[in-house]
Amino acid sequence: MKKIEAIIRKTKFEDVKEALLNSDIDWFEYHDVHGIGQSRQERIYRGVQYSTDVIERVAITIVCREMFVDSTIKAIMEVAHTGKVGDGRIFVSDMIDCYSIRTGDHGDTVLADKK
Repeated sequence: MKKIEAIIRKTKFEDVKEALLNSDIDWFEYHDVHGIGQSRQERIYRGVQYSTDVIERVAITIVCREMFVDSTIKAIMEVAHTGKVGDGRIFVSDMIDCYSIRTGDHGDTVLADKK
């Protein structure tokens, strides 16, 4: 099992969500995040000065079986890519185990949909 964490542009979230659902990922979590980038500029918009160092993004977390890792990463990369600075990052890490609270089962079979 792998844990895939992607930080993407907010404007790309709906497209990435559709791509994930179409690539056999049936559950993931997401939340709004704020980060600090390397750009440290002050900008003025309609007379109000604001800083561009705080970046708003969406973080997506997916835990999936090994067989879905490559297709999941490919789906995110294809859809979230704009070619501009700030497209985001994808992090992949190993998961030791997974447990179902309802059934007590564990292992990657818990990730399979058992209705």
